[in-house]
Amino acid sequence: MMEKISLDRIDRKILALLQADCTVPISEIGEAVGLSATPCWKRIKRLEREGLIERRVAIVNRERLGLGVTVFVAVRTARHSDVWLEAFSEGVARIPEVVEFYRMSGEIDYLLKVVVRDIADYDRIYRKLTKVAELHDVSSSFAMQEIKSTTALPLSE
Repeated sequence: MMEKISLDRIDRKILALLQADCTVPISEIGEAVGLSATPCWKRIKRLEREGLIERRVAIVNRERLGLGVTVFVAVRTARHSDVWLEAFSEGVARIPEVVEFYRMSGEIDYLLKVVVRDIADYDRIYRKLTKVAELHDVSSSFAMQEIKSTTALPLSE
């Protein structure tokens, strides 16, 4: 487990502002947190150096791209070797429609979040997925409605 980094109120406010919109000018962030631009910039650079800010990205509207279907894919396997996991992980990494991929506890071994155009498009991904590695069971659940989705992490003290 990685070492937890101590943050003060200003660091948390800077992170909250950047999570909301990373294109806000440093001078505006500084003004919002009570710092001039240079100390604010130095704090942001420290947060990047310490690994709290991993990267800055644009969040693209998937519906506007025609990717309106979200599928949660539960995978169970009878194989649990490192070699199998490496092959499965590498195969899944080559499928761009898989946007999240987790190893789970409980009855499901792996959970994938897949975004696709429609059910036929998902079937194409499903067929790719079943060729990646030997799977015991694959169960797909289609999201009916997205109620909450955020990339912003909670920054409570």
